[in-house]
Amino acid sequence: MTGQVSNFAVFLGELAALAHIVIASAITLHVLLYKRDVGSAVAWIGIAWLSPFLGGLLYAIMGINRVKRRAQRLRRERLITTDTAATLEIAASAATDPYSPLEFAIGRLTGLPCEDGNRIEMLHSGDQAYPRMLAAIEGARHSVGLVSYIFRDDKAGEAFHKALIAARQRGVDVRVLIDGVGGGYFWSGTFQVLAKAGVPIARFLHSYLPWQMPFVNLRNHRKVLVVDGRLAFTGGLNIGAENIRADNPPAIVLDTHFQLEGPVVEQLTDAFADDWLYTTGERLLTDRWFPPLDKVGPVKARVVTSGPDEDMEQIEFVALHAISCAHKSIRVVTPYFLPPDPLTMALGLAALRGVKVDIVLPEHSNHTILDWARRVPLRPLIVSGCNVWLRPAPFDHSKLMVIDDQWSLIGSANWDTRSFRLNFELNVELHDPAFAQQIVAATAASQRLQLADLDNEPLPLRLRNGAARLLQPYL
Repeated sequence: MTGQVSNFAVFLGELAALAHIVIASAITLHVLLYKRDVGSAVAWIGIAWLSPFLGGLLYAIMGINRVKRRAQRLRRERLITTDTAATLEIAASAATDPYSPLEFAIGRLTGLPCEDGNRIEMLHSGDQAYPRMLAAIEGARHSVGLVSYIFRDDKAGEAFHKALIAARQRGVDVRVLIDGVGGGYFWSGTFQVLAKAGVPIARFLHSYLPWQMPFVNLRNHRKVLVVDGRLAFTGGLNIGAENIRADNPPAIVLDTHFQLEGPVVEQLTDAFADDWLYTTGERLLTDRWFPPLDKVGPVKARVVTSGPDEDMEQIEFVALHAISCAHKSIRVVTPYFLPPDPLTMALGLAALRGVKVDIVLPEHSNHTILDWARRVPLRPLIVSGCNVWLRPAPFDHSKLMVIDDQWSLIGSANWDTRSFRLNFELNVELHDPAFAQQIVAATAASQRLQLADLDNEPLPLRLRNGAARLLQPYL
């Protein structure tokens, strides 16, 4: 009997070893075919072979991108002309407009035109933005589309609940989309309240069964409100009581949001409709969502979306193009700074060629591990001549970029790998010197991070920071 048990144990061991070889080999083949980043590919192959079964489980949950957008966009074919005449025209105009190559490159990248005739207004935190957004919802006649990464069921959220429910009751087409993780994975008060009231609401990439989620690490980080297809709000602002400074919440979060009008609103509506289509299968194609739009201001603008689908790394590539086109100055404002290596290198090279590079960060963010990790890439940037400025509390969640006080990039994307390569994000590029200078004036900082501050850290802290940076893809 003992011999039979022993033989059976040997058989199970051999079967487990064979299963491990099959699983690890399958993962290796998948990595070699689909992983572009060499470091990531080597890491996943190592995990697959050195961690039997656990490595396969981790790769199935976190390593495979199953997110596929529907092939057709709602409003237009995303094609951009590439003929020789267009290229020569851009080259000729570069002599008088140094940003025409940037505009052309982003058009090639996104397939969207840079629209003339827009108006934009900067709004500071929930104190200024929430009243404007609520008034827009209350005045809506045809449609309201709202996507938010975080939408809390608190004092701030309740005001939006009431406005959205009232809009729905008076016949407005209301659609609300919240992220499946950021909006509350196990419980979302906002989802329960709005769904009970009959407001169409959905949760992006959400399932209580992890194996039914296409990718547990992907999140819709966009913040967009579009009203009647004519008025839009976007930026970095979530919906929560912590964003209302006047109420003096325990942990105040400052932010910057923007109100937009003009032709670019169609692109913002299109982005929301795309997310809604992907999540629910419903197409929003009527004039209630897409009315004809008039030119209302002097700003040229274009939406840039990114996500782990056909828009992969678009915002990262836009930032790289902008850095390469900078002649005088680059200003980056972000709550979290742990970008992919190409962006870090581009900023350092810009400083070396004489461009004034200012990186404005909160002294302390709400993610301590990210604060530790960011000190590693900041050191070579300071050595290259970049200025790193730390803003004291309260924590500022704004995400902004300005080139030469002429061109701006605003929106939801942080300067970290998660935003550039994992999250679904939405930014807007803006060609307007007056607006760019307004951003620069609003983001002044006084405390400069010195190289000595980093070099004088004791060895245990530097080891901690280096270890934290290893988590870069998932922070």
